[in-house]
Amino acid sequence: MTENRVTQHPYLALTDDDREEMLRTIGVSSIAELFGDIPAGVHFDRELDLEPALSEQELSAHLTELASRNVDTTREVSFLGAGIYDHYVPGVVDAVLQRGEFLTAYTPYQPEMSQGVLQAIFEYQTAICELTGMDVSNASGYDGTTVTADACFVAKHATGRSKIVITEATNPQVRQVVKTYAVGFGLEVVEVPHRDGTTDPEDVRRAAEDAAAVIFQQPNVFGCLEPAPELAAAANDAGALSIAHVDPLSLGVLEAPGKYGCAIALGEGQAAGNFPAYGGPHYGFLAARQDYIRRMPGRIVGETVDTAGKRGYVLTLQTREQHIRREKATSNITTNQTLLALGGLTYLTWLGPQGIREVGEACLALGAYAKQQLAERAGLEVLFADRTTFKECAVRVGRNARDVVKAARERGVHPGYAIGRDYAGMDDVLLVAVTEKRTPAEIDRLADVLAEVAHA
Repeated sequence: MTENRVTQHPYLALTDDDREEMLRTIGVSSIAELFGDIPAGVHFDRELDLEPALSEQELSAHLTELASRNVDTTREVSFLGAGIYDHYVPGVVDAVLQRGEFLTAYTPYQPEMSQGVLQAIFEYQTAICELTGMDVSNASGYDGTTVTADACFVAKHATGRSKIVITEATNPQVRQVVKTYAVGFGLEVVEVPHRDGTTDPEDVRRAAEDAAAVIFQQPNVFGCLEPAPELAAAANDAGALSIAHVDPLSLGVLEAPGKYGCAIALGEGQAAGNFPAYGGPHYGFLAARQDYIRRMPGRIVGETVDTAGKRGYVLTLQTREQHIRREKATSNITTNQTLLALGGLTYLTWLGPQGIREVGEACLALGAYAKQQLAERAGLEVLFADRTTFKECAVRVGRNARDVVKAARERGVHPGYAIGRDYAGMDDVLLVAVTEKRTPAEIDRLADVLAEVAHA
């Protein structure tokens, strides 16, 4: 090591000696010569106009002040949903995720060095299969929207068809991502409108003719329970793959998609073990019948035995372009959310089958109470009132819902999602989400706030 090791920047390890050695190695005498081929007109020929550097104490205080401008669900009662939900995340989730062997682990290419991560993924796959009633799960996906688009590609290859049918009552963000992917996949996307909050199986049956897949959401974006078995049957009768986009926590009280004939079950995993996190990152899950295992996107971890007969885990199938030739890949996302999926596994394990059921029952009971209070205490019209709902309901608030959201937040309550941005004729409709974290007192407070601001 040379004596001249003084750096020019406190956050960069390179010294003058390091830079001179690199320049000599590539055969140039200076930085100016290195960039000599770049036209002078695009050179940045002055010092950066930066404010004076802060001390560590000053920087810490500045960042704390910036962070304090954010509002989270510990400071504002939130009834916001539409795909991302405020569920309780137990301390054991972070305790597991903060372990260094998981927190810093990379893709487990070398099984002999990655048995812990591979086993965690294997256990995650097992939990997803048990939850959805499917045969096989991948090692998680990027989020609940992209796994839905990936499933369309699976359906195209499995059926040889190029039409995708998706219900209008499926989350609008999911539908938009499917349409975006469809261009590259050479797919036609057909939407089936809802009728008073749910989808008519006969409408799906007509649209499913010559379709590769039928995608529906259960519960749907309005929180209403779809006639899922009939929708799946309509798709299957037409030779299309039936794909259910499901809320994982609903499966403690609702039938698993694999039990009513779906080919693929998928969705956003955030509700199981992840904080809302301002919308992400989270993880998507995708499970399917055994028939489609070689067409599934992402990776699948399998269990085997080593030469000594001991149990071990390996990446059995790897269909991402990161691993194989691009034209052979079934997914063009070369990452996923293994750490957050591990949070989901930890959460589901912590709950167990009975706990998942109890969370679902709590959401049903509190949701029913919320509909009652919004109608009786706040005097609001609950849309689709005769439908059974899970976790969400839609209410008319008498004026633009965005204005109502703003007014309610000034009173410390986030009342829900203004769904008019996604559905015509619903500018005055608020989508209210109620999870097991909301108390009857908080629901009463929501009703009182909306009674004050909704009809203004």
